[in-house]
Amino acid sequence: MMKQSYSIVIAGGGSTFTPGIVLMLLDNLNDFPIRQLKLYDNDEERQNKIAGACEIFIKEKAPHIQFLATTDPKEAFSDVDFVMAHIRVGKYAMRELDEKIPLKYGVVGQETCGPGGLAYGMRSIGGVIELIDFMEMYSPDAWMLNYSNPAAIVAEATRRLRPNSKVLNICDMPIGIEDRMAQILGLSSRKEMTVRYYGLNHFGWWTSIRDKDGNDLMPAIQKHVREFGYVPKAEHEQTEASWSATFEKARDVYQLDPKTLPNTYLQYYFYPDDMVKKSNPEYTRANEVMDGREKFIFGECEKVVKAQSSADSQITIDDHASYIVDLARALAFNTGERMLLIVENNGTVENFDPTAMVEVPCLVGNNGPEPITVGKIPQFQKGLMEQQVSVEKLVVEAWIEKSYQKLWQAIILSKTVPNARTAKLILDDLIEVNRDYWPTLS
Repeated sequence: MMKQSYSIVIAGGGSTFTPGIVLMLLDNLNDFPIRQLKLYDNDEERQNKIAGACEIFIKEKAPHIQFLATTDPKEAFSDVDFVMAHIRVGKYAMRELDEKIPLKYGVVGQETCGPGGLAYGMRSIGGVIELIDFMEMYSPDAWMLNYSNPAAIVAEATRRLRPNSKVLNICDMPIGIEDRMAQILGLSSRKEMTVRYYGLNHFGWWTSIRDKDGNDLMPAIQKHVREFGYVPKAEHEQTEASWSATFEKARDVYQLDPKTLPNTYLQYYFYPDDMVKKSNPEYTRANEVMDGREKFIFGECEKVVKAQSSADSQITIDDHASYIVDLARALAFNTGERMLLIVENNGTVENFDPTAMVEVPCLVGNNGPEPITVGKIPQFQKGLMEQQVSVEKLVVEAWIEKSYQKLWQAIILSKTVPNARTAKLILDDLIEVNRDYWPTLS
């Protein structure tokens, strides 16, 4: 029997990740049939650069799929089953400021961690809520699969502001690390592993990794991480220097609790001085992306459009993003897929705030996620998570209440910031550059 086919809108159609995601969706049509694919962005010029190439990919690989790129919310969100959201409010120009302003004061300058991540969160909340409202207005039965950053703050905002909405928040970082674990073990796929994990987004730990026969794989991975971090002995793919350093740094992060395996983002909280020392305050990760991937993707899209063919295109399928299809399939076909999602705790972690948005394994079917109980967590992780979840909640409260005081409190509560004076200096600079994006704080 022919499977039902689905209509999708990718919100953030002008993203440099969109072409790879479109190619990934086209490569998975047997598992997840698509009848209509739309791109939506509020930056028409940027989206058009991407959309021209995506239209050619679709014509070549699946001409039956209807394609539309639009800046009109009604066109974009009408008659859709899934909204795949990966927006970046303020684009890379604002990310650059998120990174450089904290570094000016000797504080971690990073996209989702520390003051820069909180600034990004303050911009993202309104943008994601707007997308939810468009979806519910024009396609009230649709699901939103949100992988917009910073996912922890966005998830808390959706919990507070749209608690009954059909939104699932998911992050690709644990998936990327699990891909590396599979390489370290010599497995063909991370899907050969069954994992247990808990934490907050970009702030968590693996406690169990087994193969499908139940054999314990943790000792072998832990032995490797002690020596090499999350760097496979034979690195097959070319990894950017900044990411290589991140995966190597897992050696140091791992030492804080050798019974588990850490998310790499914990490096920013456990070793903030090291992160600042290796950063160039004049040329940050945002500059690397703008000069690297952004120029490359836009150039390749232009080449595809000019040739009206993808034959010579170097844009590749984003296999890494196949988790998006896994999630959509689980919702559509009730597969019961086991996936790491960001969900309201509600007792999943027994000795932790029930209202916290935690990242844990869930079984996903057509009614949404069913979290797998974690039980009690150790005092070390509990203390760290209580501090970090308070940061995230204060940011959302600051946005809702337009509160300068609460945003200052959020920044000083971040483990990356040394004192309240420095937090205030950073906050005042961030307010100045975010006047077009944040609520006016008082």
